[in-house]
Amino acid sequence: MNALNIGRYRWTICALLFFATTINYLDRQVLSLLAPDLSKEFGWTNSDYANITAVFQFVYAISMLFAGRFIDRIGTKRAFALAIVIWSIGAIMHAFAIFFGNAVNTIATTLGFTALPVSILGFMLSRAVLALGEAGNFPAAIKATAEYFPKKERSFATGIFNSGANIGAVLAPITVPLIAAAWGWQATFMIVGAIGFIWMGFWLVLYDKPEQQRRLSAEEFAYIHQDVEQENTQASAASAATTAETTTFSWFRLLAYRQTWAFAFGKFMTDGVWWFFLFWLPKYLAAQYGMKTTDFVFPLAVLYSMTMIGSIGGGWFPTYFINRGDTPYDGRMKAMLIIALIPLVVLLAQPFGYLGFWVPVILIGIGASAHQAWSANIFTTVSDMFPKHAVASVVGIGGMAGGLGGVLITKLGGWLFDYYGSQGQLQTGYTIMFAICALAYVVAWSVMKTLVPKYKVIHSV
Repeated sequence: MNALNIGRYRWTICALLFFATTINYLDRQVLSLLAPDLSKEFGWTNSDYANITAVFQFVYAISMLFAGRFIDRIGTKRAFALAIVIWSIGAIMHAFAIFFGNAVNTIATTLGFTALPVSILGFMLSRAVLALGEAGNFPAAIKATAEYFPKKERSFATGIFNSGANIGAVLAPITVPLIAAAWGWQATFMIVGAIGFIWMGFWLVLYDKPEQQRRLSAEEFAYIHQDVEQENTQASAASAATTAETTTFSWFRLLAYRQTWAFAFGKFMTDGVWWFFLFWLPKYLAAQYGMKTTDFVFPLAVLYSMTMIGSIGGGWFPTYFINRGDTPYDGRMKAMLIIALIPLVVLLAQPFGYLGFWVPVILIGIGASAHQAWSANIFTTVSDMFPKHAVASVVGIGGMAGGLGGVLITKLGGWLFDYYGSQGQLQTGYTIMFAICALAYVVAWSVMKTLVPKYKVIHSV
């Protein structure tokens, strides 16, 4: 069946997922861009900032576990709409962080707990709400991709919508400093946070499950479901009954599969790398090169523009091997091995950083591009091997593992930067962190390949 003649509505869904992911990353990056100024205004140390960002990552991690299961239960449409409402509210809450911090401090002191700085408490609470909502984005997006795309197109579609993270990361340094300079940091959080409500309107109008989608042609519906007949010839009669959306299963059952552990470990090792770059690069450029908030615009725009190539190109890359006869999983793993070697260039960021800030920016950009290529593929390994009704739950488990990995790397970074910074050797702290980021993917791939050496579809969960 010629994909060019059967309809393109699935790409409308991909576009919706792309814009949702753009908004997702735009909302989460505002704080990192304002962090140098906010740190001065409120007297935050690196550890204080690490604690604020770690709250986001910890709540995100726990929420991912439940978000995946929640999405599998109530469906993609309603769950995604609820998620973006919650995270948009959380984004706007940052503007009122002092108010919320005072309220939490009052309650805490009334109950006999030690009071914490108001600004830290307020931003922690705001980040927690933001994380609660944002945790729904990727499980819902991966589930929607599994619903609307055949396996051979899923990594490419994932790469496209995942590139929204890069667009968000590019738009943030372009727009945030300008908004903050014109109207202040509070207005910045409010304006950026409100964008999600606009997206929700389009989502509610344009998205339905393929079976209920009137805009989807019969030919495109058949094209989307071309894998079903192939899989049914391999599945038992009992497994066919589990394809319904109402199928119930436990997390413990998912944890019995090596495929789940492979995905979770891959996320644990690598998600924190991306978040480290996202949350700490502005502070790194400020600390190492004395850059101000408005100075970040062009370097970060260049860096995250580079990552778009990794996201889309990485999503396409496995099709080279799949078209040569490999299974989707084997083709993805071959591509991911090559991708895992690319971040090793980040090892050179500090040794050659004396040549100017463009050296680490470009090298980290290459590493971040590789991460986006990796991300497009690791997500798709789930829909390759698990039935559709379990995809969001498995993505949630892996997302929790990735979030916990992010907490560890953020806390480690904050401690290292304060420790070595107090000794006048801040560059040593960054050298250690860049080394961890560079090596994480090779370790992740090796363990994933050991756990799942060959492609094996799970027909029944």
